Amino acid sequence: MIPAHELTERVLAQSRSDETIVIVTDQHEASLRWANNSMTTNGVSSSRTWTVLSIVRDGTTARVGSMTSSSVDPDDIAAVVAASAAAADTAEPASDAMALLGDDGAPDGWTDEPGATDVSVFASLTDDLAAGFDSADRLFGFAHHQVDSTWLASSSGLRRRFVLPTGSVEINGKRGADASAWVGSATKDFTDIAVSALLADLSQRLDWSATHFDLPAGRYETLLPPSTVADLMLYLVWTMEGRGAEEGHNALSRPGGTRLGEKLTDLPLTLFSDPAAPGLEHSPFLATASSDDSVSVFDNGLHLGRVDWIRNGVINALSYPRAAAQEFGAEVAVPGENLLLTGGSDATIEEMVARTERGLLLTTLWYIREVDPASLLLTGLTRDGVYLIEDGEVRGAVNNFRFNESPLDLLRRVTEAGATLPTLPREMKDWFTRTAMPPLRIPDFHMSSVSKAT
Repeated sequence: MIPAHELTERVLAQSRSDETIVIVTDQHEASLRWANNSMTTNGVSSSRTWTVLSIVRDGTTARVGSMTSSSVDPDDIAAVVAASAAAADTAEPASDAMALLGDDGAPDGWTDEPGATDVSVFASLTDDLAAGFDSADRLFGFAHHQVDSTWLASSSGLRRRFVLPTGSVEINGKRGADASAWVGSATKDFTDIAVSALLADLSQRLDWSATHFDLPAGRYETLLPPSTVADLMLYLVWTMEGRGAEEGHNALSRPGGTRLGEKLTDLPLTLFSDPAAPGLEHSPFLATASSDDSVSVFDNGLHLGRVDWIRNGVINALSYPRAAAQEFGAEVAVPGENLLLTGGSDATIEEMVARTERGLLLTTLWYIREVDPASLLLTGLTRDGVYLIEDGEVRGAVNNFRFNESPLDLLRRVTEAGATLPTLPREMKDWFTRTAMPPLRIPDFHMSSVSKAT
């Protein structure tokens, strides 16, 4: 397998299109699974994915062809380049056409080897899990570590490289016939994972499940821990597309324009992405193989900075690639690979429980789906732990529910936000792990029906 930087240069040398963009990602992965208090499987793998974007210009019109390959055979380069060019020749004119970004040359590390990982990254994790395996609770789980090394090059002189480590661990505990609970954490290298603390949280939740209450559907004061808040806020930020709002296609639209400037809450909550956020860093440039309403292939290499999507409770930004920003007279803004919500107090979830007269503690969400794009109404299920709070204490577990809520409405109705902490969104963890959220108090969270889910 030839080095990634060499692959980009060979592609550019062989391309006969007006302009060419090459994105190469070398991925190294390690994984570990356990079930019923025993390690079951572990493994490592490596792969390469590369995309050739061919651009044909005709005056102000541009057509784009894309071809992606996982081949590591240098003899396949010519065929992939030719297929990309052929796709450009027959493509419809691109609505997001812009001049490509340029650069002065290759950055430091351009010719370096890709980042790597192996099962040794789990060493401290397995040692701490062994203690949990000695308990009476049945533990199931999965740990994953991935290192993506990305090279981006273009015929306009652009050269970018970034190495992104991503990891997570999930533990599901079961006790008896019915009690089940879930905990999880995101990480870059597993040196900051406190398995003993995760197991302690898991054990406490299983203890709470010794007492069970059946509750009907309805609206309940509900405490949402950071993981559940992350799942909901991710749906919100992915909906904040400028074009959709301008054209009346999403929940950020209003008659005659967008909802930029609208105040959602009196709490000083700020929802933002920032590639330099400590502990949640991600690539400082855009690398995309396709265009949509949030990103454009013509913006490859674009510098990514902090974007405050909501600032001090007010809708502050929507995503606009360069072409859309030019069309609508807006600021360019591109979604990042992390998401943070700040502006709450320093209260912990335990302190918020202690101030609750009667309500629910909702620990994880599952199978979230959009019901109504116009209001961003979501539905989903609770799973692995909904608990009744009375007089400042958790009294026991309750049945599961289906919920119907909009993240926008939740921000309008939130009455308390606690301390922001790094967290792992359970529903979205396969696509997005870099989040930091506070716990939220919602006075009337809508449990629309009772669910049989466990």
